[in-house]
Formats: sequence, structure tokens, C-alpha cells
Amino acid sequence: MLGSVLLIGIPILVVTGLVSYASYNPRLGHNDTTPARGVLGFYLFSWITNPSWIYRVSQGTHVILGLVLTPVLLAKLWSVIPRLFAWPPIRSIAYALERASLVLLVGGAVFEFFTGIFNVEYFYPWKFSFYDAHFFGAWAFLVGFTVHVVLKTPRLMAALRSRSLRAELRTGVAETVPEPPEPDGLAPVAPSAPTISRRGLLGVVGGASFTVLALTLGESVDGLRGTALLAPRGRSYGGGPTDFQVNRTAAAAGIRPDVTGDSWRLVLRGPVVHQLSRPELLSLPQHTYRLPIACVEGWSTEQTWSGVRLADLARMAGARAPVSVYVQSLDENGAFGRATLSGYQVSDSRSLLALRVNGVDLSPDHGYPARVIVPAAPGVHNTKWVRQMSFEVD
Repeated sequence: MLGSVLLIGIPILVVTGLVSYASYNPRLGHNDTTPARGVLGFYLFSWITNPSWIYRVSQGTHVILGLVLTPVLLAKLWSVIPRLFAWPPIRSIAYALERASLVLLVGGAVFEFFTGIFNVEYFYPWKFSFYDAHFFGAWAFLVGFTVHVVLKTPRLMAALRSRSLRAELRTGVAETVPEPPEPDGLAPVAPSAPTISRRGLLGVVGGASFTVLALTLGESVDGLRGTALLAPRGRSYGGGPTDFQVNRTAAAAGIRPDVTGDSWRLVLRGPVVHQLSRPELLSLPQHTYRLPIACVEGWSTEQTWSGVRLADLARMAGARAPVSVYVQSLDENGAFGRATLSGYQVSDSRSLLALRVNGVDLSPDHGYPARVIVPAAPGVHNTKWVRQMSFEVD
């Protein structure tokens, strides 16, 4: 039962992980988080802007499902511990292949789940890049997972047919009978009396997963943020129209009021160079859209943004059909103080250089004096504290 749950959940994690990788448009300049990826860096499409919620749903599913499956993974590893230490390690070619796949399967699963959890909690007790490690670890795990599924699916189906789930859910501890000895060596030779029923074990694991879901779902569902007790940076971000998630504050980024005040200018570079103050930007045609913003750590929210269309700024820079735009932030030392957006993203009428949110000026933590908001883009590409936009044309 535990294996079948993972067999359903893990492919969803794989697909949403690949979607997250593609959403960064890594073939565009300055976007590649895994420069040593080699042939593993393939993907089949440029990232889209419609539907605007696609990244929010995909990445939220990836993170929340990964957290929910963690109790299942731990219970599954506990259930097969005797198999992990079976001796001798090599009995046949097929057995040796299975054992080798277990190194990638078990090691990869533990590594991927726990580095992912640490990333959600902004805890990095290592010296390597999380993005590189999680990327290559995922491929190593996927190899082991695929081999294991091919080898073990017949055994899985036979085991599921051997017992009635409905009957087991009605069986208490007093009626629980230990597993008889079997070829795989997972059942103890001389088991002690059962201390928990199979029903109880499934209840504990399912209850733990449901508890994790209940305490994290509010990170990605507006209106439930108060229930997200496991939110890594709290559930309240002040009050009023700007009370929504912040990944990197202005103070943490070193953004001082003197650089965002009257002296601030947005520099537009293309065939034509322009400098615009914030009042000049506010004097341009303003557009308002309700769009989500979502972060790789799993949180997301939908807010109402107002500002100037990126397409209008491109035309001001003499780039009527830009191939891309390189956006730079005042946060020059930040890991994501820059991003390159595709021409397709620039041309979407909902892509904005936002100046206001929910009817008020952006707060410093939300990117004042101006930030990028692009439908379906990962949060790190919705650059805050924008200082320069360089449009590339053919």
C-alpha cells in the first residue's frame, strides 16, 4: 500500500519538477540555475504565460505533495529495512541490478526529500548549490526509481491481491497475524506479538500526511494562510493591502530609502535609451490585472497589480518586437537580482512593470519603486526594485 501511494505520487513530483525547471527559461541569459547540466538540461518548450496560474498550481503541488509524501516515504523505508541490509549483496545478475538501483532509489529519495524540505525552510547546512544538487539528485533518483518499478511491479501487484484492504481496515491488533516467511526476507523469522495493526499503521501514516497537508496548504491557497502553521517565514506580513508573502525584504536586500526616493530612475536600453522617474512612469497609461505570484519554495498568492505594460516600455526603447529583456534590480548582490524574460512574456498584455498593488503604492518589501509582474512566471523572475531593463532585438 505504501509503495502504491509513492508510485502515484512520485511521478507527479517528477513532472512538476520538470515544469519548474522549464519555467525558468534556462536557455535565456542569466536564468540558468544549473550551468553544468549537460545533456540533462533538455526541455521541449519555452515557458508560457497562459494560464496565469499554471506555475502557481504546479509548484504548489510539487512542494505540498513532497511534504505530504514524507511520512509515507519514512514508513516505506522502515518497512523494508531488513531488505536494505540483506547479505550477501550479490546473488545473481538480476539481484545485483536491483541492489544497485536501491542505492540510487533510497539514497536519492532521502536526499531529494530532505534537501527539498530544507529549501522550503530556507535552511542550507551545506556548501553546495541547492539547485545543482536537487537537479542532479533528481535524475539519479529517477534512474533508481524506474529500475525498481520495472523489477518490483509484479511483486507489488501480487502483494496487493493477496489481501483485502477492506478486511484489513476492520482488523484490530488482537486479530492481527504477522506476515509468514517469504522469499524477499522482509518478514521476521520469529516475530513478536503485534503491537499495532495494519489498519493502525496506515492510520498513523495517513494521519501524519493529512496533518502536514492541513498545516501547509494555506501557503498556496488565499484565505487559508492563517492555518499554515509550518509557513517558514510566518503568516502575517503587516496589515492592509500589502499583507501578503515576502521572500526577501528590503532590509535583507540592503535596499536603502535614499536609492528608491526622488533620485531613482528606471533605465530603458534598446535601440533608444530612456530614463524615467516614478512620476513619469505613473503618467503613462496604467493597466490593472489580478495575477498570482508564486515562489519555488511553494507559497503563492493572487493580488491586484497596476502599472505600465512591458510592451509599452519596449516600444519606448525602440524595441517593438523584442527577443528578450534583461531586467536588473537594485539588489545587485542578491542571488536573483536579475532575470531575462522572453519576447513572448514581454508581449503579453498582462505583463507589467508594477507600481501599485491592491490600490496602494508598492511597499519597500514588495519592490518599491517598481517591480516586474509576469503571468505564470516564477516569483524570482518577478524582479523587485527594478533599476534597468535592456531589450534585445533581432
